[in-house]
Amino acid sequence: MIRLRFPIFGLLLGGLLLFTGFLFPCFSAERPNIVLIMSDDMGFSDIGCYGSEINTPNLDALAAGGVRFTQFYNTSRCCPTRASLLTGLYPHQAGIGHMMEDKGFEGYRGDLNRHCLTIAEVLRGSGYRTYMTGKWHVTKIVKPGGEADKVNWPLQRGFDRFYGTIHGAGSFFDPNTLTRDNTYISPFEDASYRPEEPYYYTHALTDHAVRFIRDHRKDHADSPFFLYLPYTAAHWPLHALPADIAKYKGRYDAGYDAIRAARYEKMKALGLIDASAELSPAAGNWSEVGDKTWESANMEVYAAMIDSMDQGIGKIMTCLRETQYWENTLVLVLQDNGGCAEGMGRGNKNPAPPVRADRPSLKPLAADFLQPDMIPRQTRDGFPMRQGLGVIPGAADTYQGSGQAWANVSNTPFREYKHWVHEGGISTPLIAHWPKGIGRQGELERTPGHLIDIMATCVDVAGATYPETAHEGQSIHPMEGRSLVPAFAGKPVEREALYWEHEGNRAVRVGDWKLVASGAKNPWELYDIAHDRSEMHNLAEAEPERAREMGALWQAWAERSDVLPLNPSLPRKNAGKKQTPQ
Repeated sequence: MIRLRFPIFGLLLGGLLLFTGFLFPCFSAERPNIVLIMSDDMGFSDIGCYGSEINTPNLDALAAGGVRFTQFYNTSRCCPTRASLLTGLYPHQAGIGHMMEDKGFEGYRGDLNRHCLTIAEVLRGSGYRTYMTGKWHVTKIVKPGGEADKVNWPLQRGFDRFYGTIHGAGSFFDPNTLTRDNTYISPFEDASYRPEEPYYYTHALTDHAVRFIRDHRKDHADSPFFLYLPYTAAHWPLHALPADIAKYKGRYDAGYDAIRAARYEKMKALGLIDASAELSPAAGNWSEVGDKTWESANMEVYAAMIDSMDQGIGKIMTCLRETQYWENTLVLVLQDNGGCAEGMGRGNKNPAPPVRADRPSLKPLAADFLQPDMIPRQTRDGFPMRQGLGVIPGAADTYQGSGQAWANVSNTPFREYKHWVHEGGISTPLIAHWPKGIGRQGELERTPGHLIDIMATCVDVAGATYPETAHEGQSIHPMEGRSLVPAFAGKPVEREALYWEHEGNRAVRVGDWKLVASGAKNPWELYDIAHDRSEMHNLAEAEPERAREMGALWQAWAERSDVLPLNPSLPRKNAGKKQTPQ
């Protein structure tokens, strides 16, 4: 029998906290600023305070001054995560159960629907100024023909200012769909942003975040602000600046197993995983790697991308101090999915040689040229794009990912990757830092949480009202999440269950029990997460009644949350027919 816990007490408690600050003295009734930072395609162990060897002193400092969640979850993929994070709903309820295409069903429209609100829309209605710099990726309209097509662009979904990309991936040196507010721009003909160093997207996002905070202090000091900063680091392509890459030269020459083992031991020492936690099977054999120099270089650049992002976060934290916002700003840092096992650019199909030519072979592009392609055809100065084995990544004329074996390292010690809903696909760090509102420093918080909780948390601390209708009278889905304010103080967050589905991969967690399956046709697996976080011992046969009851919970959620039909294909087939997974 599954014992369900209901959220009413948690919601009432959050409301009391908001208006009294009495039960938890560390909580401040003054409305805080909120800075929400998300990285891209990184694994659970990829930052220093979660086990990594990568240099992340600024993230580590935030963790030391706040709380680290050890069991926080995303939805395993870029756009569903963004839809869920922004709306406080499960992604299908917001219309983005898969990617940016319309599959003919309400849960799979590939655009934010009109039955949801973003955090920016809700907070702006409560007097917050709202800013975004980074990756949007919650609309299929990336080449609009007019203003009406931009209905789901950032400014039309609650943000006062925006700098970033509408599309989900692209060059860090020449990003496609680069946009300021509602207008496409070229980074090489942008009068309002002229960096002294070569243009690099991670730095540009940081610089605009700092600009927005400083401008807010100057022009809107009487209002709180919400800043959403979804970096694209460390999503492919592996692009980084030479100085950052140089820091990691030779760091990964020992290979996959050595780095993974070191992370595993560090994670146990930090208390992030139980000392009895098992290390899941390895995905690569270093002794069989033919070009170890090239393979090591992939991880060196990946690490450099994370290092660069951490430097940027440090600049933003310095800005918060200088503008006197530091004490009453809630900073939340998390990741959109687990490490990425995709083989982008790692084959031998590229006609260009592995080594860059001495001089460009193509006509240079004009400064005002708007880059249209996820994978550019050439660099601005005329060098063709290079991909494949032996192509050392990092430079603007390369485009590849780090591959499955390094993703296995990123996801230490868990199974699977981005796309899947085993722990390797959905486990994310969450760092919460708020000097005026969180009295704990350097502590671990083991309460499970989910992206859906971020909206509820923001509404709670902001004293905002979450409406029942919006968008000219459309009914709005109620929030699915729970405020994390009690967890900030080490108190429980009550809920029935947490749910996942992506590409037929599906899961439900009730207490310490997790039911999970790979693909729509594979059977359920059952794990006791408290004793088997790495999901190594399937208990479905030993606990058939528990598995059956949890499966029924998942089915009921799927039916009410626009999840079915499961992973529909294009073109539309079997419209309206519900699928029941095994």
